[in-house]
Amino acid sequence: MKKPRKKISLHAEINTAVQNKRLVMTVYFLLRLSVILVMIAQVFNRNFENVFLCVLTLILFTVPTILERRLKIDIPNTLEIIILLFIYAAEILGEIQAFYVYIPNWDTMLHTMNGFLCAAIGFSLLDILNRNEKVKFSLSPLYLAIVAFCFSMTVGVLWEFFEAGMDYFFLLDMQKDTVINSIGSVMLDPTGGNKVVLVQDIVDVIVVQADGTRTALGLGGYLDTGLWDTMEDLGVNFIGALAFSVIGYFYVRSRGKGRFASRFIPVIVPDKTQPAAQAQTGQAADAAAALPPESPQGPV
Repeated sequence: MKKPRKKISLHAEINTAVQNKRLVMTVYFLLRLSVILVMIAQVFNRNFENVFLCVLTLILFTVPTILERRLKIDIPNTLEIIILLFIYAAEILGEIQAFYVYIPNWDTMLHTMNGFLCAAIGFSLLDILNRNEKVKFSLSPLYLAIVAFCFSMTVGVLWEFFEAGMDYFFLLDMQKDTVINSIGSVMLDPTGGNKVVLVQDIVDVIVVQADGTRTALGLGGYLDTGLWDTMEDLGVNFIGALAFSVIGYFYVRSRGKGRFASRFIPVIVPDKTQPAAQAQTGQAADAAAALPPESPQGPV
C-alpha cells in the first residue's frame, strides 16, 4: 500500500515542478530554437566563429538547470528567465547581430543588468550559507548587502580585465572605441615636464602607417580606444550592484517578506526525506539564521 502512495506523491511533485517552470521552459525552448536556426544559417555562411558562439550560448543555457541540480537550490522563475534573456542578448543579438554597434546603449544596458544579477547571485550565495545549520556562518543584513555589492563589482572588474586581454593579445576590440573632441595629456608638454596640455575642438584623426600612407578617418573627433567604454561599463555595473544590494538589505531586514527581492534570490530545496515536522523546524531555523540576533533587552 505504501509504494503506490509514494509513486503518486512523486508524480504529483513532478507535475507541480513542471507547472511552476512552464514559463521558464517555454522561454528556454523558444530561445534555444532561435539559436539553432541562427547556427544553421552561420554554417551555410561559413562563419564558424559565430557557430562557436551559438554552441557556447546553448551550453550557457544549461547552466541554471545544472546549478539547481548540483547545489539543490530553486532559482526563481524571474531570475532564470532574465539570465536566459541576458545570455541571448549578449551572444546572439550583441555579437552575431551586431546590436553592440547598431544600438548605442545596448552594451550599457547589459552591463547594468550584469551588475544587478551578479549582486543577486552574490547575495544568494551568502544568504544560503546564512540559512544553513551545518555552517557556522551568520552575517547582518548590512554586511550581506556590502559583500553582495563587492562581489558584483569584482565580477565586473574581472570581465573588463578579460576584454582588455582579448584586445591586447588578439585585437578583438571588445572594449569599444569612443570618439571624443578634447583631451588633456602631459605627453604633449613641449618641455617634457608634467604640465597638462589641453587639446580641444578635435575634428579628425590622421593615421600614418609605416610605409608613409596617411589616412584621415573622418570620425569627427579623437578616437579613444576603450578607456571611456570601460569606465562607463564599470559605472553602470556600480548602479546595478548598488540597486540590488539596497533591495537585498531591506529583504533580509523585513524577514524575507519582500516580494520583489524574492524573485531574484534562490532558495534551498527542502529535503523530502525528512519528516514533515523536522522539515518545518529546519525551515524555521533557516529563516531565523538569516536574521540578525535579537536585542538582549527583550524578555528572557
